[in-house]
Amino acid sequence: MKLRSPLRLLAALSLAGASFFVQAAPEVTVAYQTSADPAKVAQADGAYEKATGANIKWRKFDNGADIIAAIASGDVQIAYLGSSPLTAAITRNVPVETFLIATQLGGSEALVARDGSGINSPQDLVGKKVAVPFVSTGHYSLLAALKHWNIDPSKVTILNLAPPAIVAAWKRGDIDATYVWDPALGTAKENGKVLITSGELGKLGAPTFDAWIVRKDFAKQHPEVVKAFAKVTLDAYADYNKDPKGWLANQSNIDKVVKLSGAKAADIPLLLQGNVYPLAADQAVLLGAPTSKALADTAAFLKEQKKVDAVLPDYAPAVNATFVN
Repeated sequence: MKLRSPLRLLAALSLAGASFFVQAAPEVTVAYQTSADPAKVAQADGAYEKATGANIKWRKFDNGADIIAAIASGDVQIAYLGSSPLTAAITRNVPVETFLIATQLGGSEALVARDGSGINSPQDLVGKKVAVPFVSTGHYSLLAALKHWNIDPSKVTILNLAPPAIVAAWKRGDIDATYVWDPALGTAKENGKVLITSGELGKLGAPTFDAWIVRKDFAKQHPEVVKAFAKVTLDAYADYNKDPKGWLANQSNIDKVVKLSGAKAADIPLLLQGNVYPLAADQAVLLGAPTSKALADTAAFLKEQKKVDAVLPDYAPAVNATFVN
């Protein structure tokens, strides 16, 4: 009996230790948006959880402004965010860093004029109601487009609406145009005309991109989680980029993207083919001077438009390439 007690104690301690290690898996809340991209397949398959070993809580957001608030409060640790709200967050000293360029935007965001609105050319936007989520990449692109067309933004009624509200307003005929992304973009295209896309604006000097960002404190505590998260994303991009046609022909891929994005299955090929998904070698270059400069240029534009109060002297501290190496 005397021998059994220590053995029982040892067994109990072993079980407790095992339980401790199971419970020690990092807890992380990840903010994602409804953009259609190849990594949605990895998300649907649970690949992120398997690779990181973390307990991931996925939270869907409709716009970047809400993500900024959530990540600033600490409710979210990793987030998918557009370059405009990201710039605003960094400028306001939210403690985040960019660890992956998710996509360089092309046709997945666009300005669409509703049929019957009387908008046949850019100049017809004057006096019209245009909806866009404020401080989003769409908002930045809308203002950049108006500047390109020499249209004073004050002469256009720009309404701050989240994508679901844009869909409702569009169906009611309450708005004349919108700069938005899917699934709202698909709804607008059903009875609207595209005036300009983010890809076209990029060629005119106003590029936009989406990025994966992380709170600096979480990255410092769990660098292995961030690194594994980045690798899953890049593997998904590599799988798509090696054979886009074959990838799109796989109905399972389409179904998973539709489930998490809300986009129409028929629209997925155009949405994905209109964007650039940078691979690991590209990331090593992008996550340096190009991204720092893009953030600084975006901040200067946002300040000009009175959307931020100041521009930081250097945006490099908010860009970190170590997680993709």
